[in-house]
Amino acid sequence: MNGERVRPVRWAGAAVVCAAAALCAVAVPLGPAGRAWAAAGEPGPYVFEPDAKPVTGSATTSGARSLDAGATYKDTIEPGGRRIYRLDLDAETNAYVSAVAVPKPGTKVASSDSIKVSLQNSQGNQCSSNDARFGGVGEFPRPLAAYAYRTVEKGSYLCKDAGRYYAVVERTGEETSTPEPWELEIRHVAEPKLTEAGATSAPTVWPSASPGPAAGDRTGERTGGSSFYDAKGLTGGEWTTEIEPGASLFYRIPVDWGQQLFVAADLSSSEVTDGSAVSGAFAMSLYNPARGLVGSGSPVSYDGKQKTTALAPLPPVAYENRFGYASGDKDMRFAGWYYLRVSLNPEVATSFGNAPIPLTLRVNVTGEAKQGPAYAGPAGDFSVTPEDREVAADGLTPSDEADGDTMALIAVAGIGTGTALVLGLGMWTLIARRNAARGAAGAAAGAGAAGGAGVPAQAQAPQVTQGYGPPPGR
Repeated sequence: MNGERVRPVRWAGAAVVCAAAALCAVAVPLGPAGRAWAAAGEPGPYVFEPDAKPVTGSATTSGARSLDAGATYKDTIEPGGRRIYRLDLDAETNAYVSAVAVPKPGTKVASSDSIKVSLQNSQGNQCSSNDARFGGVGEFPRPLAAYAYRTVEKGSYLCKDAGRYYAVVERTGEETSTPEPWELEIRHVAEPKLTEAGATSAPTVWPSASPGPAAGDRTGERTGGSSFYDAKGLTGGEWTTEIEPGASLFYRIPVDWGQQLFVAADLSSSEVTDGSAVSGAFAMSLYNPARGLVGSGSPVSYDGKQKTTALAPLPPVAYENRFGYASGDKDMRFAGWYYLRVSLNPEVATSFGNAPIPLTLRVNVTGEAKQGPAYAGPAGDFSVTPEDREVAADGLTPSDEADGDTMALIAVAGIGTGTALVLGLGMWTLIARRNAARGAAGAAAGAGAAGGAGVPAQAQAPQVTQGYGPPPGR
């Protein structure tokens, strides 16, 4: 996220000044996941981006507040409610608006309860819409996310002109559900146009056989975050953690152009063996860099014995995937951070106790990274940099990066001013190199070959995949 990437520089500046003057102390904030909640033995709350701007969506278009590209906002929505926001768009840039709905823990939800996001032009015509619902995966509260977009492509008709557009967020559901408002995290991101037109049809043949664990893949423990903002980085490998009943864990995985992502989850058996089975006990969903839902794992009924679920095979990341029709396939449309959310039904505690259950995530990212499309400007969220890969390998969040830089700089406060200045300048150099690496990656994306990435060569024999239906739940 754009706001997160500058935070290390902002903190570093303050720390260097303090160290040089040797007259001040810097308080290091706790991690965003809320350490006190963990100490109390309760699932932590959803952590909203600290820089999220408060906004109140309008009931009509006439009072709609404007959403800036690259910014994150926070709002609420009542049962049956509708929130409308304004976007002022040019005739070249693709725009994406997402909404993350966060029901309160302990509330009641139904399978049909949903959040829907639409993008409309000034004439009331719909550019696109998507929804996310609890569905058959499990009727328990957890964050849901959906997105809508206006893309300017050859042949666009209704939503190609510059002007005023409206993002509409709607909440629907059953009367039996808890009538409390849901919190909303809303984000607007922009994707640059292409300098040259490329393919306008999605690939129809790509490897669909799930790979086995690759030799040399990393393994270890990796505790998840509680939101998109503090999602922990993952790379290919087997990663273990524990998940408490009622909790949702978030991870993020960098997937570059031409790469293919496979994810499976193994829920461990329980020490309690005489509990009754819980239907819809475990839910797993994948979201793309614009927070659009890509797919969900199959429903899991937990009876105390080990269970496994996996995401259906997805095509390699390619710009032209957006021209497809299959649910999920068309959302693998850009490189960047892909987000994984795993959630455990709080009813598991009733049958098997409050103790967290061990969980293993099996992640495969196959294929060599390829050059992306010829964007006319920096790719921003829709790119993978060397720094991103390092962060994923270390399991860091954006906040962890900021805290780490802060601690390194605070350490110089206890030594002489001259030494502090030398160390401070060294840290500034490190930060400058990080930013230069990200800027170079964006420039390379803008100068790349047009038309998106192709399908990478694979060791296994390719199988024809023509798409699959919508996921069973969210």
